[in-house]
Amino acid sequence: MGNGEMGNGDTADCSEFREYRECSVMCSVMMEDHYTIYTELPDPRLAAVTTLRSSKADYRPQPYHLHRLHQPHLQVQRVHSPQPPLGLELRVPSALDAYLTAHQSLHFHQLLQQQQHQQAHQQLQLLRQQQQQQQQVEEEAEPEQTHVTCLYPEILALIFGYLDVAGKGRAAQVCTSWRDAAYQKSVWRGVEAKLHLRRATNPALFQSLVWRGIKKVQVLSLKKSLREVVVYVPALTSLNLSGIYNVTDLGLSNAFMNDLPTLTELNLSLCKQLTDGAMGRIAQHLKNLETLRLEGCSNITNTGLLLIAWGLKRLRRLDLRSCWLVSDQGIGHLSGLNRETAPGNLELEYLGLQDCQRLSDDALRHIATGLKKLRSVNLSFCVGICDAGLRHLAKMPQLESINLRACDNITDAGVSYLAEGGARLTQLDVSFCDKITDTALQHISQSLYSLRSLSLSACPVTDEGIKRIARVLADLDTLNIGQCHHITDDGLQAVAEACVHLQYIDLYGCIGISRAAMESLMKMPKLATINLGLGHVAER
Repeated sequence: MGNGEMGNGDTADCSEFREYRECSVMCSVMMEDHYTIYTELPDPRLAAVTTLRSSKADYRPQPYHLHRLHQPHLQVQRVHSPQPPLGLELRVPSALDAYLTAHQSLHFHQLLQQQQHQQAHQQLQLLRQQQQQQQQVEEEAEPEQTHVTCLYPEILALIFGYLDVAGKGRAAQVCTSWRDAAYQKSVWRGVEAKLHLRRATNPALFQSLVWRGIKKVQVLSLKKSLREVVVYVPALTSLNLSGIYNVTDLGLSNAFMNDLPTLTELNLSLCKQLTDGAMGRIAQHLKNLETLRLEGCSNITNTGLLLIAWGLKRLRRLDLRSCWLVSDQGIGHLSGLNRETAPGNLELEYLGLQDCQRLSDDALRHIATGLKKLRSVNLSFCVGICDAGLRHLAKMPQLESINLRACDNITDAGVSYLAEGGARLTQLDVSFCDKITDTALQHISQSLYSLRSLSLSACPVTDEGIKRIARVLADLDTLNIGQCHHITDDGLQAVAEACVHLQYIDLYGCIGISRAAMESLMKMPKLATINLGLGHVAER
């Protein structure tokens, strides 16, 4: 049989070869999520042409390799093909070669992409490590900061000392260490405890005051006695009973049965039932008292002042506002006029005589004679004071503040006495003295160069007087010219240009001032407050 002819055996062999070739490329795909595709590919190390030897002994099956693909939900299973017939030499079609080449190229690109991803991940990790190292170096270079929980109790106590009473209480509730720090006595220095004593008082209340070191107590209401306050707070330095209407001489005597050497401040304002008998008990047992406030105690007489002058030699501040029974004689007791009877309160630095309408110029003479350390005196609403009395005050070079508000008998002459006497006044109030004119301002501008606060409210002064003081009083920081109806933009412009240290100005009721003048005031460098009337206060 020739080379071009094929017998029956050859036909059978060809049919077997076709079956072999179809089976070798068949695959069955199974939809399983947990499997991976595998594909049979020839070994790439072999030649592209696969030859099947005719000799049975020489026949060797071609090695196949399983290559992992990217579809995890498919699986290709190999189907075994029968052995090819002997004696035939076959060649794989070129289409299969192209498919295998493309498949290998796809797999190569996948491997290359995977390597690129790995390199990018490594570079990112390296960059993060470098950033962490740089941040660590910067943190080590910065100074160490201490957390607030690591502060010493002394430091916490120093911080808590700047809080108000409510803030101190909240800080004590944070933790035990803060509570211990908040209970240190330095935290409560200067705090005044406000107590209602209308009901039965628990001794633990006063014990807590002692633990905190609180030495100032204000009684807001009182039912029985003050004795427990004095007993349970032995280191009491300040006692405020202002406005307690039911405090009597007997109650005060029961409270002050023994000496209280630590008590230096006592406020009895508006305790209207107190009389001279209470002053005797105070003078006997509170000898270290430095501040005594008796405003509105209208039953205190000159006898009470005599007892004060006898026992309270260290007194520095005394307020007798609206003590209507006090006269020149009582002021003489305070000034040590009768040294044999009472040495006087010669250490007084402040004396409040507001609304003591029985006083006259003689009282000012007693003050100038005996109270050599007096720095401030309040004579407002003392209608019996005249210009002659100011001549006595002008002889007191240490006097710094005089309040003559609503003293109707004070005129320009009285102000001239103060100016000519060489007084070093820093505060002068002549508000509502309707006899003060530009002449008084002329006297002020000629001598009282140290004035820092000047009140001229409702005085009939004009722009000319305001210009005079504006040019001279360089240190003026407070100016009250409310209800001065004769002042216009001209005078206010002079103030805006010359009084560079002005911080407060009162313009209430100044009907002659325009908006333009107000805008010029707003340009002043240190001006903080402009009072334009009730509910109209401009602050910067």
